[in-house]
Amino acid sequence: MANNSLAYSGVKNSLKEANHDGDFGITLAELRALMELRSTDALRKIQESYGDVSGICSRLKTSPNEGLSGNPADIERREAVFGKNFIPPKKPKTFLQLVWEALQDVTLIILEIAAIVSLGGGKDFYEEGEGETGWIEGAAILLSVVCVVLVTAFNDWSKEKQFRGLQSRIEQEQKFTVIRGGQVIQIPVADITVGDIAQVKYGDLLPADGILIQGNDLKIDESSLTGESDHVKKSLDKDPLLLSGTHVMEGSGRMVVTAVGVNSQTGIIFTLLGAGGEEEEKKDEKKKEKKNGAIENRNKAKAQDGAAMEMQPLKSEEGGDGDEKDKKKANLPKKEKSVLQGKLTKLAVQIGKAGLLMSAITVIILVLYFVIDTFWVQKRPWLAECTPIYIQYFVKFFIIGVTVLVVAVPEGLPLAVTISLAYSVKKMMKDNNLVRHLDACETMGNATAICSDKTGTLTMNRMTVVQAYINEKHYKKIPEPEAIPPNILSYLVTGISVNCAYTSKILPPEKEGGLPRHVGNKTECALLGLLLDLKRDYQDVRNEIPEEALYKVYTFNSVRKSMSTVLKNSDGSYRIFSKGASEIILKKCFKILSANGEAKVFRPRDRDDIVKTVIEPMASEGLRTICLAFRDFPAGEPEPEWDNENDIVTGLTCIAVVGIEDPVRPEVPDAIKKCQRAGITVRMVTGDNINTARAIATKCGILHPGEDFLCLEGKDFNRRIRNEKGEVRQERIDKIWPKLRVLARSSPTDKHTLVKGIIDSTVSEQRQVVAVTGDGTNDGPALKKADVGFAMGIAGTDVAKEASDIILTDDNFTSIVKAVMWGRNVYDSISKFLQFQLTVNVVAVIVAFTGACITQDSPLKAVQMLWVNLIMDTLASLALATEPPTESLLLRKPYGRNKPLISRTMMKNILGHAFYQLVVVFTLLFAGEKFFDIDSGRNAPLHAPPSEHYTIVFNTFVLMQLFNEINARKIHGERNVFEGIFNNAIFCTIVLGTFVVQIIIVQFGGKPFSCSELSIEQWLWSIFLGMGTLLWGQLISTIPTSRLKFLKEAGHGTQKEEIPEEELAEDVEEIDHAERELRRGQILWFRGLNRIQTQIRVVNAFRSSLYEGLEKPESRSSIHNFMTHPEFRIEDSEPHIPLIDDTDAEDDAPTKQIFIQHEGCWHFEKG
Repeated sequence: MANNSLAYSGVKNSLKEANHDGDFGITLAELRALMELRSTDALRKIQESYGDVSGICSRLKTSPNEGLSGNPADIERREAVFGKNFIPPKKPKTFLQLVWEALQDVTLIILEIAAIVSLGGGKDFYEEGEGETGWIEGAAILLSVVCVVLVTAFNDWSKEKQFRGLQSRIEQEQKFTVIRGGQVIQIPVADITVGDIAQVKYGDLLPADGILIQGNDLKIDESSLTGESDHVKKSLDKDPLLLSGTHVMEGSGRMVVTAVGVNSQTGIIFTLLGAGGEEEEKKDEKKKEKKNGAIENRNKAKAQDGAAMEMQPLKSEEGGDGDEKDKKKANLPKKEKSVLQGKLTKLAVQIGKAGLLMSAITVIILVLYFVIDTFWVQKRPWLAECTPIYIQYFVKFFIIGVTVLVVAVPEGLPLAVTISLAYSVKKMMKDNNLVRHLDACETMGNATAICSDKTGTLTMNRMTVVQAYINEKHYKKIPEPEAIPPNILSYLVTGISVNCAYTSKILPPEKEGGLPRHVGNKTECALLGLLLDLKRDYQDVRNEIPEEALYKVYTFNSVRKSMSTVLKNSDGSYRIFSKGASEIILKKCFKILSANGEAKVFRPRDRDDIVKTVIEPMASEGLRTICLAFRDFPAGEPEPEWDNENDIVTGLTCIAVVGIEDPVRPEVPDAIKKCQRAGITVRMVTGDNINTARAIATKCGILHPGEDFLCLEGKDFNRRIRNEKGEVRQERIDKIWPKLRVLARSSPTDKHTLVKGIIDSTVSEQRQVVAVTGDGTNDGPALKKADVGFAMGIAGTDVAKEASDIILTDDNFTSIVKAVMWGRNVYDSISKFLQFQLTVNVVAVIVAFTGACITQDSPLKAVQMLWVNLIMDTLASLALATEPPTESLLLRKPYGRNKPLISRTMMKNILGHAFYQLVVVFTLLFAGEKFFDIDSGRNAPLHAPPSEHYTIVFNTFVLMQLFNEINARKIHGERNVFEGIFNNAIFCTIVLGTFVVQIIIVQFGGKPFSCSELSIEQWLWSIFLGMGTLLWGQLISTIPTSRLKFLKEAGHGTQKEEIPEEELAEDVEEIDHAERELRRGQILWFRGLNRIQTQIRVVNAFRSSLYEGLEKPESRSSIHNFMTHPEFRIEDSEPHIPLIDDTDAEDDAPTKQIFIQHEGCWHFEKG
């Protein structure tokens, strides 16, 4: 095969300043047309119109070897003519749009209607005196609705802002290698411009379209554009076009960039999808999307659609056609909900149902009591002129009912989850965890197993050659150059310089006295470092033999585990240099260079000797062994068949075997100890040989001497898990994985098999939750399959990052331990919030319910309830969800999937505190007037002024909640609830702030808040009763939970087996039949319940990766982000929750319309 390179076309950068197209010999339109062609057509077009690629380079005024000059004026001119490498995102929703969305909340709408009725009523139906005050309650309700809406909208808005910030940060971190002014530099992807010469290598995600100038064995995965899963071979004489958004799976090369941003292939598709387009009618966009989503974009659309289906309000047109849905259902396996979401959904629905029931009963009892009392007992006739008054009463009852419901439904839950996750994600950035999928951080808290790479994660990834076997001597430290025969030395120098990627090099240290910087592949840097130790310079050899002069390169990949480079000599002979894993290369060596520098025969038994005396001792010290070899093809013979690699890389002559050390990171053994104490098994999966792996694992503390564990090699592992037909059997994996600690010489498929095997295993009573680290392109499937995939931020390829959930920005294992801590913290924060929230719920609902039934009036008025709701939902979720994590979180085992959210200890706390609060409230309600010597507030007429009595009840109630918020900080029955309280500024601010506002409401709230001023003495009593909850809390924690057998846990996780598909559907059926019988208002209530599920799904929607943008059409669209690797889409992230039964949609259309509209709204809380 002819050399894949181009003669230097001699075109230096002409830097004439000018601003029109005519300046470049080729227009934007011509380039776009060229890039749309494929393989041979493109080649023909290039030859006909431009001669060859250098013709295109000269028209673009760039040099294939030197690149652009990097002159800012030139770059600017190019950006003006050809565009920037950036796809503009769609405008974010304005604050007003978010307010409008928040207003769609069912409960709020009902409150608004009730308030308007009471406003209207207040104006028209009262005599003069009462009319002035009758409207106040309505106005107050409207005001509180406004507050709630603004808070919701602001939350949405700030969250969207945060995600956009996170995204742009992810984008800025994306860099690419280009040549400018003859220097190889890395620039942000957005700065790449047409005419740049970019270096592409294994694992890259191409950021722009280009044409190949020179390539070695380049293979590209274009499935993200074409859907074809076969890798496409790229070469100058067959298919030189490289397209943005595709992945380099093998090889390396250089390309000239021909299209960027919206003009690149990915950009064109984005424009079709409406991401780059202006804000159009949403519906048109949807329809357009369906039309334009040609086959090419199918995968792409699917990736985004995952996000869309979750994020969009479920209007019927947007859901896609029925058959489309079925197709989706059929071909995408359902990904389980994250553990927390599963538990929360169930819990929220249970609570919602209870609340609905209570509120309905309250209204019915109030109405019946009033009707019976008025028309039956007092025997009054129904007078036409009295109708408005009766309606007023009914409105009042209805408002009370709504209030009970408002308090009962924990709409703060989704908010608490979101806040807690968003807060954690922000803080995790500081701990070197860049979270791409929100729920990954919570899943991490449940992790039971971590499969970690060795190189770079457990070790420092700073490789150095420390031992060598050269000229038949085993040197324990690097020899002086004089000790090595000159011809062996020259083979060594040339072999290493040429047969390492030219992108690997050693640069001088950044700081004085620092270590030299290793750029590129670390193993290759170690070999180059060996040459520097031998006082030789690899750069001289590379200047003599530039990359274009290499005849053929077999690049390193996980199958070969070796790399070889062919040189053509001037006399027509060829020489090939090989390097790779020692046991693989030694098997192909038939000769070895002896002490005098001559090649002598190398028999299998000599090989076994070397393995025993050299390689095994090196490996047992934890060194990685690399063998270097060469082979000559004489000039006279016919040219070898270069594509037949096995015939070429054989019959080699061994030059040397070197031992490379990669020291263990000093902080790793401690981190692993923490993991093991926290009940997490750490396993090491590495490509190194078994002795090296075992040595490092022992140093790290993964293996302890004397324990019963397994260390297997990849082929051994495969032999044990496969049956005679070679199929992987789960029951065989189950015999191995519990004891397996080290898997050496493993291929990426082995890693995927192991992860899948552990996840699917049913041996342990809990399903295992597995985290995996990976850096290579081939780790993609394992990263996707794992519950949490960690990609390396420094060493990782773009493909690995794309498949991962969290990116470790410092490649360090200790950061994984931090992620576990944050994950557990999220879980605990939610539990704290629940403990607090449910106590308030229980008390408020019982008080409102019994109060209404006994005194025909709720002791807590609607507006007061809304305030209570605000503090206990929105503010408490902020306060409790932002507790910082502590080391003590790592002292317990993971909770697992089946452990209920509300443990028995928490249940004890909830019921215990509710008991105290109810006793206090009811004592005050029925005996408070005697105790404080004031007028009773019970049985007041319809529009009586607020009474001191009820104000004291309200005030004490709120203060008890405030002090109970401090109790809620501990959920495992700890005694000291104040521990670390000042570490959380948000908590302190909120508690104090709430207290101040409460004083203002009581003292100056007056009629709107149904409050009258209280004296100092009454305030002190309220505070005293409030503080009682702290003392009571101590009493409760004295009672051992084990004694209270009757306590039930709540909020269990859902096991996968528990819900067959049909059952889900049946469930929905039931709701639908019930709906037909219910009145329209109650349909809204049912939707209210479903809204809770929706809210949980909103949190869910964050799992559509941050890359996939916040919402589909608005997503950020750096080209880099979107190509979800199709062959890795093992599981789709869209949990299918059939909320509306498809079959019923037709016959129930009108009513359906109502609630479908409120369905996917982005609500985190309501008043």
